[in-house]
Amino acid sequence: MLLAREDAIIRSVNLMLAQKGFDAMTVDEVAADVGIAKASLYKHFPSKEDLAAAAMVFVMRRVSGIWMNCQHRPHRLKKIKQVVIWVMSLKLAGEMPSLPSQNSSLRTTLMNNKDYMDGLMDVSDRLGAWIEAAQAQGDISSKLPAIAVLYTLYARACDPVLEFLKMGDLYNDDQVIDLVMATCLMALTHVDWSKERCIARINAIILIAV
Repeated sequence: MLLAREDAIIRSVNLMLAQKGFDAMTVDEVAADVGIAKASLYKHFPSKEDLAAAAMVFVMRRVSGIWMNCQHRPHRLKKIKQVVIWVMSLKLAGEMPSLPSQNSSLRTTLMNNKDYMDGLMDVSDRLGAWIEAAQAQGDISSKLPAIAVLYTLYARACDPVLEFLKMGDLYNDDQVIDLVMATCLMALTHVDWSKERCIARINAIILIAV
């Protein structure tokens, strides 16, 4: 009974974080959605930050199923693509939690959550190994630091381009994913990342911003 209730709470939080974000979500809304008193909810999760951490652990555990589906693929880039496509599918379906990056109390809670940190390290280690293997095979530019590629892939989980393309009603979800995936992979595989070109691009961006 308790596990079933916690599962219902986590699923509710997951959807609210995806659709409203952490700052807009309230504990009262979660309690009302699950159909329990606020005091009862706090018996399971003592804070709003703990609710968010539980939702992120839920997502991390879902990723384990993706690892299993990727095992039969010998090609590292195809494995990476499959994981990123899954992440973008969750985003378009409104099931990918959205968390602020500059919230110190939330960051502390996440850092102190062993299940979350273990899941994050597992995801990072697996993707990192695939990225390095893809670079060794020449599928991803070896001029890019592997950590930069990893963060670029992580960013797809909160990429506003997905929603912008979907709102335009010109493409269905599969087409949106294909477009974003193509632009992401092109940047990682075919762009000239020489120092001079990078500096020129950064200067151009600064001029546009000014």
